[in-house]
Amino acid sequence: MTEQNPQRVALVTGGAIRVGRAITMALAAEGYDLMVSYRSSAGPAQQTQAAVQALGRQCETVRADLSEPSAAGLVIDAVRSRFGRLDLVVNSAANFDERALLEVDADAWDASMSVNVRAPHLIVRAAADLLKEARGSVVNIVDLSAFQPWTDYPAHSVSKASLAHLTRIQARALGRATAGRLASSAVARAGRDGSAAAGRHAGRRRPGSDLLRRGRLRHWPDPGRRRRADTRGSEG
Repeated sequence: MTEQNPQRVALVTGGAIRVGRAITMALAAEGYDLMVSYRSSAGPAQQTQAAVQALGRQCETVRADLSEPSAAGLVIDAVRSRFGRLDLVVNSAANFDERALLEVDADAWDASMSVNVRAPHLIVRAAADLLKEARGSVVNIVDLSAFQPWTDYPAHSVSKASLAHLTRIQARALGRATAGRLASSAVARAGRDGSAAAGRHAGRRRPGSDLLRRGRLRHWPDPGRRRRADTRGSEG
């Protein structure tokens, strides 16, 4: 890359399927090189990689089970090894578990929290030095269950509310600790009524902010209408 057109690198967790893939492709179209993490979607990850490369961008994939604490370090090590920089993290991977409140046992609760809240924290923690150096950004994907009580998805709903609040803490703590060199934002996906995504942004203009403002990441499929068989325990 030249000084006039510097390389920009984005990590999208769960970036091979559904919303994550849409984000990956939109970022590639905006000139980002990509690292895409996936858990079990090896085939879609390869297809996404090929699609990004067809746009003339670099794309690498890394398999990681983000329910495991060690996975965050593995993912960021892959970014560091392949690209040596990181401008944007999009935490899109999610466990979307449908069950009644009283059916949520300890394992189901931990499954949602580990992927939907802990992993985004550990990813940012592991990537903090790269993001600081690049004056980078973090985008955490939430949905309307963070703000409305979705009784069919209680653990998911609580985890997304937690992620929204984690984003506020990241924006304040990391922005202050790095003298404003790191910004964190949350983007809410379209809700059950099909309304457009709502952004909650902190800090000044950052990599990826134009993409969000222009609405490329809006009007995503309604998660409340997905089939249980397609979504249970899946983070891509």
